[in-house]
Amino acid sequence: MTLFALAGALETGLLYALVALSIYMSFRVLDFPDLTVDGSFPLGAAVSAAALIHGIDPFIATFFGALAGAIAGFVTALLNVRFNIMNLLAGILVMVALFSINLRIMGRPNLPVYGHDTVFTRADHLFNAGLWSNSILLLIIAVAAKLIIDWFLKTELGLGLRASGENPAMAEAQGIRNGAMTLLGMAIANALCALAGSLFAQMQGVADVTMGVGTIVTGLAALIIGEAILGRRTVFLATLGCIIGAVVYRVFIALALSAGFIGIQPQDLNLITAIVVAVAVVLSQRRGRKGRIKPLFNFRLVKAPEQAEEKVD
Repeated sequence: MTLFALAGALETGLLYALVALSIYMSFRVLDFPDLTVDGSFPLGAAVSAAALIHGIDPFIATFFGALAGAIAGFVTALLNVRFNIMNLLAGILVMVALFSINLRIMGRPNLPVYGHDTVFTRADHLFNAGLWSNSILLLIIAVAAKLIIDWFLKTELGLGLRASGENPAMAEAQGIRNGAMTLLGMAIANALCALAGSLFAQMQGVADVTMGVGTIVTGLAALIIGEAILGRRTVFLATLGCIIGAVVYRVFIALALSAGFIGIQPQDLNLITAIVVAVAVVLSQRRGRKGRIKPLFNFRLVKAPEQAEEKVD
């Protein structure tokens, strides 16, 4: 793998760390399986690209993209909380609607931003690190997002958010409004994903309406890899695992693509990601209490009787 390919993998990994943090907020903290991210990722790209085309400052354009994602997440949570639509269906509905909304925002399937000032052109002038300027900026953004999430989840509001996702009945008994916590958490999660989409469009030089396909699977892969490496005993380790997992995953993909004898093509990435996530989930579910992997298939014809422990008085 060339140095250029390594830099590209690092950039993409750090960018998708924001997606992994987004999925951590929805899947792990809120226990809300959210599919909106496949729509909020290109939404952030579309809004920021349209803003850049109209001469808006790139940092303000990036903020607008993240804000649009927060609104999308809020709408998904609203459908679930106020209208009792199942969380998966609510995410699918918003994701489908965002496809048309993104087309409306851009006015066409893709919107190039070549020749316009972006946060990465600013970073190149600021850091003057050549090939690594983008990676430095994305590292700063990813670490800043991680630290903000760590701090927020330790505040009174953040603890209420965690309690609402962990045990809604107990949280409600303590006076926590579960619906409000879901609305807030989903807005934060999709704002992070839209921020990643905004940065991705500026890094690639174009916003495309289909660029969000597979975002949820890629983010889940990064999240699961990070949990396999560091675990999720604490918020600090869980969020750090999101960053490390995303970078490890993208470097692994870059190595696989550079190894020509394997025969992996770029169009195979979603298939590989789906397989990695499926295997990781199956292994994690079949891990016993002592850390041993349970056999996937049981070929015994007769089920062994369970031996009850009898207490001797």
